[in-house]
Amino acid sequence: MPRWIRRFPKTVLFFVVLIVCLLFAGWRWGFSSAPATQWETATVERGDVEELVTALGTLEPGDYVDVGAQVSGQLTHLYVDVGDSVEEGQLLAEIDASVQQTQVDAGLAELEALRAQLEQRQAELNLAELQYQRQQRLRDANATSEDAFQSAESNLAITGAQIKVLQAQIRQKQASVEGDQATLGYAKIYAPRSGTVVSLDAREGQTLNANQTTPTLMRIADLSVMTISTEVSEADVHRLSAGMPVYFNTLGNETVRYDSELRQVLPTPEVVNNVVLYTAEFDVANDNGQLMSGMTAQVFFVVNSARDVLSLPMAAVKRAGRGAWKVQVLDSKGEPQDQPVKIGIDNRVRIVIDEGLEEGDVVTLSQASSNVALKKNKDSLPRQGRF
Repeated sequence: MPRWIRRFPKTVLFFVVLIVCLLFAGWRWGFSSAPATQWETATVERGDVEELVTALGTLEPGDYVDVGAQVSGQLTHLYVDVGDSVEEGQLLAEIDASVQQTQVDAGLAELEALRAQLEQRQAELNLAELQYQRQQRLRDANATSEDAFQSAESNLAITGAQIKVLQAQIRQKQASVEGDQATLGYAKIYAPRSGTVVSLDAREGQTLNANQTTPTLMRIADLSVMTISTEVSEADVHRLSAGMPVYFNTLGNETVRYDSELRQVLPTPEVVNNVVLYTAEFDVANDNGQLMSGMTAQVFFVVNSARDVLSLPMAAVKRAGRGAWKVQVLDSKGEPQDQPVKIGIDNRVRIVIDEGLEEGDVVTLSQASSNVALKKNKDSLPRQGRF
């Protein structure tokens, strides 16, 4: 122990007690000067507020066609693959057409035979006309019998009728051959429109049966315009209307926003797990090709919007009566004071303040700490005593 402490023990003790008292008094003063209540606050900010209906959607091509086969047979050649761009009229695939070719050849042969028969009948008609004319002259000269004249007349009529039958048979066979030739042409499948091959449902060597149903070979789609189909609950569908603004972003690229307009809401709902859902559709241009079929989109239907307005968090505004609203503004003593306001639209997070506040005003949200908590802390302190 230092010598000066042994020489002046009372003086040292006095200063120690004085320092402790000063420290304790300073702590008690800081405690008592703290505000009785602390509040969580929010500041009135200026910006944009949108009242939205949100939904998930799926992207599909705006226009597409399924290319099928009209004849049965083995798929011998397939000239395109998924992702290929095709032009209208381009050859896509070929089917083995040996059976159809045989039918066409047989029809042409029968048609040729009928035409030969027609030539024969026409020659017989010429002969029948000459015989009829001779019998008519002989009859005028009373040089032939009535029976011979009638026989020549009947032979002429019969031959003419036979020619008409052959001509009808030729027309019928001609139509049949043209049908067989058309069927033969179906063995070569051409693109019905320009677009992109988005799916293939057949492979080379596969046998196609078109007798019962039309087998689908591929799908050609126009990917320059995509259609987004969304499912909206019955609680929100009444807020939608054709032509309203809508925007979305894909799950893979949430930074890019695509804007459009609602085209239609289908009247027939779909019930999933006792939830009634309505399909809302709209289109968007896909000039750069970044949007692909099957992508999932987060869709926002803009019911109302306000630009460059004052707004607060929803929790800051409280009802003050029928059609009346209020907020609480802290005064100079830190005490909340009621302030009536007029509100506008909200997006379930922030609400527009039309009247009653200015930009930068501070309002209360909720009480963060109270006298009760502080009193408990105060009661836990040791009581002041004498030294």
